[in-house]
This record gives sequence, structure tokens and C-alpha cells, in this order.
Amino acid sequence: MNHNEYMTKVGQKARAASSILAAAEAAQKNQALATIAALLIEKTTWLQTENAKDLQAGKEKGLDDAMLDRLTLTAQGVENMADGLRQIAALADPVGEINDLSYRPSGIQVGKMRVPLGVIGIIYESRPNVTADAAALCLKSGNATVLRGGSEAIHSNKAIALCVKEGLEAAGLPGECVQVLESTDRALVGELLRAQEYIDVIIPRGGKGLIERVSKDSLIPVIKHLDGICHVYVDAEADLAKASDVAFNAKTHRYGVCNAMETLLVSESVAVEFLPEVAARYATKDVELRGCEKTCAILTDCKTATDEDWGEEYLAPVLAIKIVDDMADAIQHINRYGSHHTDTIMTQDYSKARQFLRQVDSSSVMVNASTRFADGFEYGLGAEIGISTDKLHARGPVGLEGLTTLKYIVLGDGHIRQ
Repeated sequence: MNHNEYMTKVGQKARAASSILAAAEAAQKNQALATIAALLIEKTTWLQTENAKDLQAGKEKGLDDAMLDRLTLTAQGVENMADGLRQIAALADPVGEINDLSYRPSGIQVGKMRVPLGVIGIIYESRPNVTADAAALCLKSGNATVLRGGSEAIHSNKAIALCVKEGLEAAGLPGECVQVLESTDRALVGELLRAQEYIDVIIPRGGKGLIERVSKDSLIPVIKHLDGICHVYVDAEADLAKASDVAFNAKTHRYGVCNAMETLLVSESVAVEFLPEVAARYATKDVELRGCEKTCAILTDCKTATDEDWGEEYLAPVLAIKIVDDMADAIQHINRYGSHHTDTIMTQDYSKARQFLRQVDSSSVMVNASTRFADGFEYGLGAEIGISTDKLHARGPVGLEGLTTLKYIVLGDGHIRQ
């Protein structure tokens, strides 16, 4: 069977399963999630045996220690996967929710019902836990899913998928609600991206290269973000102690995440007072500072930033710093160099805060809070499938609601249009 025939077969099964899953009650979906969680725990030893095959192959291919660490499935990692499924089961089911129901002058009632997207294709790298997380989120939101993990985790992903299939069938749902593509051939990704007859949306999770390729080649709508170039702007009216705490946390809490601050913007009126203190804190974490000419005049150990630094996602202990004239200058810089991910203003001026919220064109805009809060769990969404910097269909952290759409419903009683 060639790749096109294989993808057609997978797509047909997914489409058929999606119709059944869309009609499933929350209790049945929750039962499936609970059973899958129990199976993961029960089969921990076997899962680790399969994972060991991937680790051995990864070592033979020369994968670095960081990649091997992300690939490793520990007993605690399996427990965490199971916990994640239980947490998703505990979330409210968005499917079937009706909002904005109102009477029209004609006597009909018009409202909106939340429904699944249909079939979701997810392309991801490395971490085997994504197989369980993605399957669970799609299942709870009523969507069938086709998963294409990285070739380095093929044994782990297939093993987890078997647990998912067994749990679905035990709950009376089709095992084909979740399918993992079994071939590691990269050409199969192309077939997935062209399967618009069967797949309704594609979600890539991984590095910039993967997301760029998916965005370029997909014939199917994509939910994604490419970069996390996040800013903290310290305004002239900021509480500088709070600003120092937020700027320190936003950069150093974790470096390799998309919601870490990459550029610090500081109002010129407070730069001399603020920068030396916060720079001393960064020095305790060995953060390399790259600043504009004015910044370097205040911080003599600071390296000179280039134009490329303003658009760089470091994902490392490196920070770009720029002194700006005022908030308008900061907003202009963010909208030019940012990635529409997450940006924060530190200010005690309510009017400025409101203006910043209106004018910064990002999926999350914050006042007096660390960019690290841009996360589905922190937003009360529960687990998330990813963060979208697009404006359509979802924007910001994509949880269960982001994996659904709306349709209009009309309630009448023999009403006819006059």
C-alpha cells in the first residue's frame, strides 16, 4: 500500500469515527479517559520496554542528551500522563453547550451550539507524552485525531496508542477515534497535510522548522505559533520593585519556553534607577545582556545589541534590553518586532494600562504580571494543545473550547417566514 492509499484509509476511518464521537455523551468520554489512564499505569513496564527501543535507536543516531532526556519515559512520566488524562476527564465538556439563545420578532429562537471541529491532525516531535495529551484533549472535545509523532519516538507512541485504543473500545467508542501513523517516512507528513477531504485542522507541535514546513505545505487550516518573542515594558509609572520581580521571573523562571521574555523595554525616565538593580539580579543567573546604546551607557558590562536581537527568540539565558522614549515607543517596538505571543506592561497608571491592552496586537496582553502566565492551566483552561498566535480560528492557549467551533441553532414550532 502506498502512502496515498494508506492516508486515505486512515482518513476514512477517522471521519467515520468522528461522527460517532461527536454524538458521545460526556460520561462515555470520561469513562474512556479513566480506562486509558488505568491502562497506562498497568502497562508501565511494557511502555518503558518499548521506550527503551527508541532510546537505544536515538543513541545510535547520535541524539544529544537533551533530546534523549525529552524522549525518556520514566515511571513517574507514565504516572504524569495518567494524571493528565484524569484532569481532562474532570473538565467541563464544551460539546453541546448552547449560548446566546434569544427570541426574534418572528417568534423563533436563535442561539449558538458548541460542536467539535471533526478530525484533527497533530504533528509533533520527541516527547511521547504528547501522544496521550493530544489524544485526551481531542477525545474530550469530541474530535477524532490522527497523530504523527517524531520517528525517534515511534515505538513509544505506538505503545501509548494501543493503550488509548483499548480504553476507547472498552468504553464502547471506536478505536479509530485516535490513530497514530505507523510509518516514519517523512513523505507521509506531506500526505497528511494534503488530506483535506478527511482532516479539518492541523496542529503542529515542535520546533520552528517543523511549524514553518507545516504552514508552508498544508492545504488544511493550521493552528500554530512560530516564535515566542515576548516583551516586558517597564513604564515611567511602574512600581519598580514589582517590575524587577516580574522582569526577573519572566526571563529566568524557564528559558526554553515560548512564554519566556526575550526583550525588556524600559522607559528612559526610570532606566538609570531600574536597570542596575535588575541587571544585578540577572547576573546571579548568568544571563547575558545585550542592550541598545543607551542601555550600554548605563550597564557597562552589557553587550551591544544588533538589529537582529530585537527579533530573536533566544530560548536561553540571553536577554535583549532597549530603552524607549515612552509607552507609544514601546508599543511601536512590540508590534514591529514581536511575534504576537505575549507582552506585558508594568505600570500603576490605569489609563496607560488600558491603552496598552487595546493597542498591542498579541494573543495575550498583560498588566503587571509575568509573561510566564500565558498558559492554558494558568488561564483556567485545564490542559492545552498549544498556543496560537493566529487570529483565526483560535488565539492564545488552545484548550477544549479552542478545539470546538460554533453553529447556529434555530428553535421554532412550525414557524414560517412571512
